[in-house]
Amino acid sequence: MAYQGFAQEYLGMPVVTRAYTTACVLTTAAVQLEFITPFQLYFNPDLIFRKFQIWRLITNFLFFGPLGFSFFFNMIFLYRYCRMLEEGSFRGRTADFVFMLLFGGFLMTLFGLFASLFFLGQAFTIMLVYVWSRRNPYIHMNFFGLLNFQAPFLPWVLMGFSLLLGNSVVIDLLGIAVGHIYYFLEDVFPNQPGGKKLLLTPGFLKMVFDTPEEDPNYNPLPEDRPEHQPRGHEQQHPQ
Repeated sequence: MAYQGFAQEYLGMPVVTRAYTTACVLTTAAVQLEFITPFQLYFNPDLIFRKFQIWRLITNFLFFGPLGFSFFFNMIFLYRYCRMLEEGSFRGRTADFVFMLLFGGFLMTLFGLFASLFFLGQAFTIMLVYVWSRRNPYIHMNFFGLLNFQAPFLPWVLMGFSLLLGNSVVIDLLGIAVGHIYYFLEDVFPNQPGGKKLLLTPGFLKMVFDTPEEDPNYNPLPEDRPEHQPRGHEQQHPQ
């Protein structure tokens, strides 16, 4: 029964969230079983452009470290906020969601060319959290029962938690910066006087990912309703 429940939950995940989280788990499992090593996965511009190890452009987003608290913590947040974005503000717009991921990954890779960053998966997760939090500003959050705040503060709370664990905040700041760039270009600038939409999803992505029909019985999640009014009785928990 437990297996059936897990299989049903897994198959019920939206396609992009399922593909990305599966790739992350399988990559970590392969490292744990010593089929591959992190040295074959990390971001290295010299090996990418001189040795043509192009896979590193992708694999550095898939490895979150060995099995442990940090790995499971990252997986929970990756799964949760990737899914909420895909099923929420990007529902029926899978191509736009994929384009956001590609845009964010491209900016992070550019930054990685000039900094000694080896794995960017955590920054990728923070980017997802940031975009979701800015699109749901009135959601009330509770962090491990210790701290109450509204959604836009969540990326900063996570950065503080990462700092307490002794991690560098550079990765978190990169994720926040890239998330803010996307949010500004997609949600803020087009609505300003003289502004326009600059991020246009390529047609081939729409052909591959978007389906022509939308479920007529779909009821938006409370945090994704267009009115975005405060609801004091609604609470979200990071985990």
